[in-house]
Amino acid sequence: MESMQTWREDLKRDGFAIVSGVFSADQVDTIVTALHRALSTYTGQESALRNAEGITYAARNLMVVWPSVTTIWRRQPLPEVLQEVLGTGCGLVRVLFFDKPPERSWCLPWHQDMTIAVEDNQRPSSHFQKPTRKAGVPHVEAPPRVLESMLTVRIHLDDVTEENGPLRVLPGSHVMGQALRIDETQARSILVRRGDVLLMRPLLAHSSRNSQSGTLRHRRILHLEFAASKELPDGYAWHDFTPV
Repeated sequence: MESMQTWREDLKRDGFAIVSGVFSADQVDTIVTALHRALSTYTGQESALRNAEGITYAARNLMVVWPSVTTIWRRQPLPEVLQEVLGTGCGLVRVLFFDKPPERSWCLPWHQDMTIAVEDNQRPSSHFQKPTRKAGVPHVEAPPRVLESMLTVRIHLDDVTEENGPLRVLPGSHVMGQALRIDETQARSILVRRGDVLLMRPLLAHSSRNSQSGTLRHRRILHLEFAASKELPDGYAWHDFTPV
């Protein structure tokens, strides 16, 4: 595995870092089995998105749908990395699931992750804006100072190649604030093995292409968001906060 110093330097310079081999093949199999069991038995109507064949290709509110996700990620060096990057008061605040099933692909344009899940998005605020509800949960667009103190951990449950629509990132774009300036010539595809973990800052510009036609590959990812502090400005509160 790469050294802590390498991850720290990559995160500071590029806004992302890859941690290889965090989960073994058997551990990934266990995660996939438990995750799909939870998704198939959950009775809530809004959390999971399914295609016409009933295959779940995305899910929100995983901390409710699958409570074990709050601990399943605790493989070294991840707890150490999080406390090194965010500090000892950090916590898990949101978990999503994405898949690109064979022949049911999708893509996303260039964007930054600027919304967070909160308890109440109707409070007056000079910092938070654009209140929405996603799968029944209040969300708001957060200010840069909140987003800059967060870290996303993406656990790859499949090998990711150019074939199955990898994430594409713009190294260094996380330091540009919320001004999105795209130079596709600088884009890098995140190609990893199952069990590898991607660390990324929310303000890192990223996108995703469709999988290639005819592929048999899934691209399943657990997307976990961590915040440096339980406190938010203007009396706002995270919808969920599980200390690391």
